[in-house]
Formats: sequence, C-alpha cells, structure tokens
Amino acid sequence: MEPVQETIVAGTATKEERTYSMLMHLSQFLGLLIPFAGFIAPLVMWLIKKDESSYIDAQGKVVMNWVISALIWGIICFILTFVLIGAFLFIALGICHIVFTIMGAIRANDGVVQNYPLTIKFFRV
Repeated sequence: MEPVQETIVAGTATKEERTYSMLMHLSQFLGLLIPFAGFIAPLVMWLIKKDESSYIDAQGKVVMNWVISALIWGIICFILTFVLIGAFLFIALGICHIVFTIMGAIRANDGVVQNYPLTIKFFRV
C-alpha cells in the first residue's frame, strides 16, 4: 500500500470552496439516515461545482474514490461473514469510515487535498 499522499493547495482555495468541500466530505454521513444518501449527496455536490473550481473537483474525486472503495470493502466484508471474520471487519470498516471522513473534512477545510487511506483510485486527483 502506498503512503497517504497530500497536495497542499491552501493558497488557491477560497473560504467558500474550503467550506463546500468540507460539507461534501461530511455529506457521507447522510447515508446513516437515508439509504444511499451517503453516495448520492457527495456525488451531486461534486457534479454541481466540479467545473467551477479545481479545488472542489479534486476534493470530489477524493470523496468519490473513498465512497466507491468503502462499498467494495463492504461487499468483501459481507462475503467474509460466512467465515465469521466479516463481522469484525465490518466494525473496523465502520470505524475507518467515520475517522477518515472526519479527517478528510478537517483537511478540506484547511485547504489540503488528502487521499483517504485504503482508497482505490478510480479518479485521478
């Protein structure tokens, strides 16, 4: 696994872009209340603003990479429940999801684009 990469772009992101990006990261938590909202909300937020700001575009790619990766890890955990280890991995994945999302939101608000650990890169940042 490669180390976490980060690109500092604090000087180029406005306060509004940083706040929007932070909310895009935090919108993943909507999935705890409404099924699939944790995927749909950040996707819609990214698609609306990606052409207006390269910073928001980069943050959106980071978020979508993680959401898709977490879905794949969740499917693997589900399959592994049949050999009894999946339940523990589901708990670990849930903790990672909460921690990584909060870390991403904080870094986005600081003006830093940071890939989440354990992320499969579907979109290049």
